[in-house]
Amino acid sequence: MGGRDDGGGGNSAYGRKAFKRSKAHFADRITADGRDGWPVEAGRYRLVVSRACPWASRALVSRRLLGLEDALSLAVADPVQDDRSWRFTLDPDGRDPVLGIRYLSEAYDRRETEYPGGVSVPAVVDVPSGKLVTNDYQRITLDLATEWTALHREGAPDLYPRARRDEIDAVAEDVFRDVNNGVYRAGFATGQEEYEAACTAVFRRLELLARRLEGQRYLVGDTITEADIRLFTTLVRFDAVYHGHFKCNRWKLAENRVLWAYARDLYQTPGFGDTVDFDHIKRHYYQVHTGINPSGIVPLGPDLAGWTAPHHREELGGRPFGDGTPPGPVRAGEEVPAPGRP
Repeated sequence: MGGRDDGGGGNSAYGRKAFKRSKAHFADRITADGRDGWPVEAGRYRLVVSRACPWASRALVSRRLLGLEDALSLAVADPVQDDRSWRFTLDPDGRDPVLGIRYLSEAYDRRETEYPGGVSVPAVVDVPSGKLVTNDYQRITLDLATEWTALHREGAPDLYPRARRDEIDAVAEDVFRDVNNGVYRAGFATGQEEYEAACTAVFRRLELLARRLEGQRYLVGDTITEADIRLFTTLVRFDAVYHGHFKCNRWKLAENRVLWAYARDLYQTPGFGDTVDFDHIKRHYYQVHTGINPSGIVPLGPDLAGWTAPHHREELGGRPFGDGTPPGPVRAGEEVPAPGRP
């Protein structure tokens, strides 16, 4: 998620023209061979996220599933930004305890002075230099799955299996265009036709996904993959913010039998729901997007109790972690506070 009043990972622009999400400006990769100058190294990098942001949440889920907590430390920004964007006011003295900075923008400035774009999460920062390495939200999770393998926990799942990559990429592209980004195109639309086209595309794609998932537990193959992570982070926010705040209100997620069960199945899988903070999600969208919600009032609903209800998706079979195992308990200090959980 980018600047103070925008809508997502990378930089985004809206106003009189249709909402458009630009590519990440800092696209260096952290790889096993260090070809961009950033080798995979335990303890060297810090992942900066907002639990409010669906793009950053992908990295949160991947990090948990792969067991990278010891190798890649975590900084969680305040869900409510000010004019300098993401800030570390959740930490003592308002500073990240590892990077020593008050604003994520300071890491951007150390990388490129007077960078003209927005400050977005997820971001990976090089701890020794304090410089931003990458804010490429599309690539970060793929590299965690494929380049950080030497540091994966024992039993980590293969989230981007080589034999399935073409299919995963195709599904993820449809999901990104019509769902992940589609809700933003609807929410930030400034004309009726623009809004209706985006909203129609969101629900058309959701209906196609529901058909796909009616007879199979996961989007690609019989295990959790990158495709499921990318869809989940939008679905888990759907009724809480996209249905009302972004006017994607043809129906609620809870009214779609297949997608609601699928989302609950993932939410209840270790590594997914235990990274979700509904309090951060709602406060960010309703208090930061003042152009859409000028009052800043945060709604009380929806009731979150349904997220823990039985889903019965295990009847479809599937092996959530493939030949691997579930991640262990949430790392101490990284638990989602009670107000953000069902």
